[in-house]
Amino acid sequence: MNFEHTEDRRMLADSLNRFISEQYAFDARDSIAKSEHGFSKEIFQQFAELGVIGALFSEADGGFGGGGFDIAVVFEALGRGLVVEPLLGAVMVGEAISAAGSDAQKEKLADIINGVTVAAFAHDEADTHYERSRVATKAERSGDGWVLHGAKAVVPQGEQADLFLVSARTSGNVDDEAGISLFLVPAKTAGLTVRGCPAIDGGRVAELAFDGVKLGADALLGAEGQGNATLERAIGRGMLALCAEALGAMEAAKTATLEYLRTRKQFGILIGSFQALQHRMADLLLEIEQARSAVINAAAAIDTGDRLARERALSAAKFSIGRIGALVAEESIQMHGGIGMTWELPLPHYAKRLVMIDHQLGDEDHHLQRYIALGKESGSEVAA
Repeated sequence: MNFEHTEDRRMLADSLNRFISEQYAFDARDSIAKSEHGFSKEIFQQFAELGVIGALFSEADGGFGGGGFDIAVVFEALGRGLVVEPLLGAVMVGEAISAAGSDAQKEKLADIINGVTVAAFAHDEADTHYERSRVATKAERSGDGWVLHGAKAVVPQGEQADLFLVSARTSGNVDDEAGISLFLVPAKTAGLTVRGCPAIDGGRVAELAFDGVKLGADALLGAEGQGNATLERAIGRGMLALCAEALGAMEAAKTATLEYLRTRKQFGILIGSFQALQHRMADLLLEIEQARSAVINAAAAIDTGDRLARERALSAAKFSIGRIGALVAEESIQMHGGIGMTWELPLPHYAKRLVMIDHQLGDEDHHLQRYIALGKESGSEVAA
């Protein structure tokens, strides 16, 4: 299999990396991440104008990419720049609308691609512990429409979102896979309360409370009670995006650490000449290449029709990224010494982001267990 990027992807990567290096320097990024909004709407709009959001969608949806490697190219560049703009929400909500939306609902994709609509994925709840099917938020029929009751936790950039994709239970027990329905909820809907706070790794997150939120029949995305498969597809795209973002952050941390080893002196000698540090750095480079291989494998698998192969590749990548990301964070800071802990330096911000990516959409323990369970499921199918 040829893993070299197409010319279009290389051009996209070059232009995006150049834009981030020129317009999104660390000081500017730090100011944006700590701002009242948690991201820059102007920068987000510029990403749209550059075609960055469009690259995440297929031609059928109004974009010009949409493949696994398109997502990987974009998010690796975003990871290098510690970008906080809400492109992850665009990927996940867009995938759900593309997979299950009506023709009228798919018309919303144009505004997402153009950067006019900020979309946010609102699925996690306070006690779900990464279990996709554990949904306590309820949706009940009311005439031709629906009424929502419940809450969602840690919604990235939820305060500034225009549209939420919300999961709610319409039947079954709290952890049943069947009975989950998906709804498109405009941010200004009556009864919806959004409470935001700063995120640990920059930007902002929000808690959503649904107190008798009334929705029309057209808010239901896909068939009633059949949202689990759509959730799996959307979360899968999000996992790949996060893994690629982490890879970009690892590359930035590696580059910073190598530069430090080549310039920092102790006792008049470059510390990069110390054999112990050379060995540690060599081990780190090998681990990062393993992470890259896992991302490539996931990007190649996500477009296949084999669900089990796709989901196993995604969980394998998320597990690898979680383990290696923590290692890169720890080793990079330790090889920098005390200066590696100062917030004025970009490195600790990369380290914090790497650690927090592990906790988005399932940590390494969760995905190791999921990988094993999917392997048993695959074995059962073969036996049958």
